[in-house]
Amino acid sequence: MSRRVSRPKWHKSFLRMLPKIVSYARTAFHHRDPESREDLIQEVVANACVAFKGLWDRGKQALAYPTVLANYGIRQVRDHRKVGGKLNIKDVLSKYAQQRKGFVVERLDKYDDEEQCWLEILVPDNTCTPAELAASRIDFPAWLKTLKPRDRKVAKFLSLGHGTGAAARKFDVSQGRVSQLRRELAESWRAFVGDEPAPEAA
Repeated sequence: MSRRVSRPKWHKSFLRMLPKIVSYARTAFHHRDPESREDLIQEVVANACVAFKGLWDRGKQALAYPTVLANYGIRQVRDHRKVGGKLNIKDVLSKYAQQRKGFVVERLDKYDDEEQCWLEILVPDNTCTPAELAASRIDFPAWLKTLKPRDRKVAKFLSLGHGTGAAARKFDVSQGRVSQLRRELAESWRAFVGDEPAPEAA
């Protein structure tokens, strides 16, 4: 027979405030992508929980309000301070190190707001070397930014493996126009990476 574990008395008080703390954190990080936002919210909750426990231990729980705890947690997260972790300037994955040293570590996948899904920046094939793949993962997003908005959407749609017919239906153009645009995009890409000079028409 398993023995029931009793919870500390402060748990119930903190749990009553938790929905408001989460709501404030979600608002503070509303501009972040869904996965990052949820991670940041959990960091805020962890910081707020530790702060509340500290006040409880000192008999000052009456000073703890959801807004105060949420704002404290948000400030801690924005300063890249994690519960149970130290600020390590030598850790390249540490936001603290990135901020202090002025560099950025980016994911090889990302959330596409237009397509409402997670995308790999580039999917490798069996013919490319690791160096070529790494270069392409840098060049491809940069190339997309050089395109007109509509052409960029078509290029991203086709890059997901959709056929000419599906692209024609989605963007309300003829299949012939999609085929023509596919060739133009291929030429534009080759010119961008230096495989051949850009066409005069471009």
